[in-house]
Parts: sequence; structure tokens; C-alpha cells
Amino acid sequence: MAGLGAAGELESARVTRILRDDIVLGRRASGSRLVERDIAAELNVSRLPVREAIRTLVSEGVVVARPRTWAVVREFSRQDLQDYGEVREAMETMIFVFAAQRRTTDGLGRLRAAYEQELAAAESGDVEGARIAASLFHEVAAHLAANHMIGEFVTVFATRLRWLFGQHDDLIETAEEHRVILEAVAAQDVDALRELVPQHTANAVASAARRLGVDAESD
Repeated sequence: MAGLGAAGELESARVTRILRDDIVLGRRASGSRLVERDIAAELNVSRLPVREAIRTLVSEGVVVARPRTWAVVREFSRQDLQDYGEVREAMETMIFVFAAQRRTTDGLGRLRAAYEQELAAAESGDVEGARIAASLFHEVAAHLAANHMIGEFVTVFATRLRWLFGQHDDLIETAEEHRVILEAVAAQDVDALRELVPQHTANAVASAARRLGVDAESD
């Protein structure tokens, strides 16, 4: 059974969190190997929590298990990006429309705080900080949507969606897109959101495709 870390967190949970963040933020590139003994030594844990973490990340869709050998960080294809883009466009549009319709003063403040955190990180050249805040912006919007089914859906695909959100290098441009979306939410302008969010999604997919060297366009 996996042990507890210093803060009471299960070792397997801690290792999963570390590896998940490494993958989502691009520290471990697509196609890179995840060797149990190497990761165990790196994180100063036994191989069991590493094995459990890899199993969890396989179920989350960002790691591929190789029978009788090591696991690898999943390599996303053009079709993967297209599929994710289509799902994300529909889901994110729904989320932001509901967020606009159901927003509260407190919720809008949290959304604005996430944007401001992202902008500050982007302006200072903090790539990881900007990507983390960009993901938070979308997470806050999903909470503002106040729809339990959407929440469950987001939870199932959270890691893959975070991965897609985290593949942008155009930090200032992405923050600006979030500013415009934020103002539309504040104004409860659902017609504008139905145009802005699909374009934002398309830009995110194109950015991920460029970063991964994948053609995101159909043949």
C-alpha cells in the first residue's frame, strides 16, 4: 500500500500530480519514456506509487502503456487535435454562455482574478505561470456555469483538456482573447460569446498543432 507524504498526501497521488503537471506543462514531451525506476529515483519513492501514477495517467488519456516495456507520454495526432477541438468548441461555448447567464459578482471576480494572474505571468515571460492561469480561467468558467453534468464531463476529460489548454506559446495573445471573453461574460453578451469561444478554440488547436509539429487541418 502506498505511503503518506509529509503533508499527509498519498505518495501515489503526489507522484500522479507531479507527472500530470509535467505532461500538461510540457516538461515531459510527447513520446518521452516514463521508466518506473528512473522516476522512482528522481522523486525518491518506491516503484509502486510510480506504477499506480502511470496507471492513473493511462486512464486519463495522456500516457500510453507499452506491454513488457516502459510507458510513454501520449503523442497526439492530427485527428486527436481535431476531435478535441470539436468537443472543446461545443463544451466551452456552452460553459461560457451559461457562465454569463448565471454569473455572480463573486464568481465574476474570480474569473477576472484568473485573467489578471495570466496577464501578469505572460507580461513577465512566466510561461508555466501563464499556462496554469489560462487553465484556471477555464476551470472558473466551468464552475460559474453551475451545471453538474458539465462539471462531471469536464472532470472526466480534465487532464486532456488541460493538456490542450497548455500548448500555447503566444501568451499575450491568449491572455487578450481571455480578456475579451471575460468582458463578454461580464456584459452577459451570449451572442458575442458564441462567436468568440469557437475562434478561441480554433486558435488553441492551431497553437497546439504548431508546438507539436502536427498538421491540424483536414486532408
